[in-house]
Amino acid sequence: MTSTLPARPASPTPPTPGRPQDPGGPAVLVTGAGGPAGVAVVRRLVALGHRVVAVDADPTAAGTALATAGATVPRADHARFVDALVGVATAHGADALVGTVAEELPALAAGAAQLARAGVATWLPDPTAVALCCDKAAFARTVHAAGVPHPATTDTGAGLAAVPGPWVVKPRAGRGSRGVRLLDSRAAVADALREDPSLIAQTRLGGREFTADALVARDGRLLTVVPRWRDDTRAGISVKGTTFDSPAVTDVVAGALEAVRLTGPANVQGFVADDGRATVVEVNPRFSGGLPLTLAAGADVVSAYLTGVRDPGADLPHLWFTPGVRMSRYFAEVYTADDGAAVPDPCRPARVRA
Repeated sequence: MTSTLPARPASPTPPTPGRPQDPGGPAVLVTGAGGPAGVAVVRRLVALGHRVVAVDADPTAAGTALATAGATVPRADHARFVDALVGVATAHGADALVGTVAEELPALAAGAAQLARAGVATWLPDPTAVALCCDKAAFARTVHAAGVPHPATTDTGAGLAAVPGPWVVKPRAGRGSRGVRLLDSRAAVADALREDPSLIAQTRLGGREFTADALVARDGRLLTVVPRWRDDTRAGISVKGTTFDSPAVTDVVAGALEAVRLTGPANVQGFVADDGRATVVEVNPRFSGGLPLTLAAGADVVSAYLTGVRDPGADLPHLWFTPGVRMSRYFAEVYTADDGAAVPDPCRPARVRA
């Protein structure tokens, strides 16, 4: 994989508030419209003029109100999940699917042929790569074998002797900050692993935490790595961040993605030590919740990915970004009536007709 260098592109066009008008043409089906990544993808596609159908298991998911149309589907572990996606895609004329939930990927991979028969194109990573990313213990073994810097990790009490403290204990299949504990006692860590076999223990890293948004072409070429500092996080989601350029981070991210053989969108989390050394902690096989910052910095991974979904043979370009772009998040609201129609935002000026 090759590294990318930053450039200074124009900023993306901001999305239009409220439910957009239907621009016509094939629609893009976006799953996980209730999560930060799903909302970011919906907003970007709408801003670019795409017709977007957003779906989620939660009928009140915010992204469904921001899209051209919204629909409720079962969770990915439901037997009719793919059937429901096909039904929504057929009803709204969707020809491409963008998934934003890692836990949905196995079901989508199993249903890819069914979606294709319905005229819905997909670009899904290899299920083995997804399994490695979603199992933190397996991921640790894989990147360690590949020589990628990673914190010492164990999922057994017997292996704890080889994991220096202080420690972070987390679910091996968790996401965000759910179930994460910071422990300073080896005995407490051993007790936690004994009581819950689904946990892993890692050496707690110092330094500065980063997330890197990445896009890997179908042939394994690294199209972009956009590192950003996690200046402030809440519930595992970055609410303040700054893009930065770092060959050390780009190299370690490239190594981790190559080790698990992931393609498509990814977000890679890790730390940069005081001496500049970068270490990867985990890879998530999906767009990140902090995606808007990467888009604002000029790397339009959403458009490039959609191009690759619709045209598997497309020669996707390298995506450049501007370092030093800062993001500060705030709460925003969407309003809908019982019939699903958008309700005007009382905090935005009314549109004036020409």
